[in-house]
Amino acid sequence: MMSFAAWGNALYHGEKSYGFIERRKLWISVGLGLIVLAMALVGIRGINPSIEFSGGSQFSVVNTTITDQQRAYDVMSKFGASNDTVRVSQLGTSGIRVQTAQVDPNETRDISNALAQAYEVESQDVDATNIGPSWGGEVTRKAANSLVIFLVLVGLMMTIYFKSWEMSVAALFALFHDIFLTAGFFALVQVEVSPATVIGFLTILAYSLYDTVVVFDRVRELTSSVTAQARYTFGELVNLAVNQTLVRSINTSVVALLPVGAILFLGSILLGAGTLTDISLALFVGMIAGTLSSILIAPSMLVVLRNRSKKISAHTARVLSQREGKTQTSADKKHERKGGKVKGAGNRKEPALADTAKTKKTDTETSIRVQNPTPGRHLGQAAQPRRKNRKKKR
Repeated sequence: MMSFAAWGNALYHGEKSYGFIERRKLWISVGLGLIVLAMALVGIRGINPSIEFSGGSQFSVVNTTITDQQRAYDVMSKFGASNDTVRVSQLGTSGIRVQTAQVDPNETRDISNALAQAYEVESQDVDATNIGPSWGGEVTRKAANSLVIFLVLVGLMMTIYFKSWEMSVAALFALFHDIFLTAGFFALVQVEVSPATVIGFLTILAYSLYDTVVVFDRVRELTSSVTAQARYTFGELVNLAVNQTLVRSINTSVVALLPVGAILFLGSILLGAGTLTDISLALFVGMIAGTLSSILIAPSMLVVLRNRSKKISAHTARVLSQREGKTQTSADKKHERKGGKVKGAGNRKEPALADTAKTKKTDTETSIRVQNPTPGRHLGQAAQPRRKNRKKKR
């Protein structure tokens, strides 16, 4: 069985290759389908906003040895709050958080004392916070503005850095895919969306963008003079770039997901750290979506956009035409060796892409194989420079 390091070397040198770009229409269709599904989930089920967005009252009980959440529901029901409007969550191993609709300021002290009595703590161990709807609306506007500003700056940066609007559009499409996919997951599981979740959204967008930039940077290196040769199409070189950066994307994702997964599963499930669920779940889901989009969706969208240009489409047609001509010439030579005559058959020379590349033909597409560099060798003592005799100065 091939080791992970050997598998990575085989991918980089083209000895093993996966046809990601060959299935670009499939990946883009799946991405669009997931975006539509996520939008439907958000529209039907809706997002579960936290108290910071919707406004209301929050009571936090600390230093308690009782973690029974039903006691909080019983206390709030005595003050006329229904269970549908009350959210109770455990904070660590010694805390309880109670969120409800806006409570009259005169009742805040009474509710705090009742919670302190129910959980057998002092009154100063219960913290009460009231958040008005206007403040929650301001937080929502700030979160939306930060997301829009981030996407605009990303589009400008990608256009300036790569000098290609196609790469910018492809990267933004991948980012939108990550945003909607994460938002749709939150709508599906109805996990609370808080300001920490928005921070997690921006973090995963930066992570996804970084991963996409690494892939596109390799694409730029391989396709800098794509039209100067007639051996490989633009899509084949993009596929090589994705294969060469595949191991790096996997390693980065695993290293990033391990601590986030530890916070999510060990903290939220075992320890009941409810305050960490919003940001850790956003990071966990978004990092997985960002890794897949940088490998499958962003390069596929780039090839679709670049193939629409006359320059790239003409170059692709020329490469495929020359490739078919070479195949026909090989068949003619085989027929000629059997005694037949071929009219108009000539020698065709194919320009090379680079000194380190060669092709390995398949039935559908040409895969690129990069040779290992030739190591140097010792040329012998005779090839060494001779030392000049210098006369000693007297």
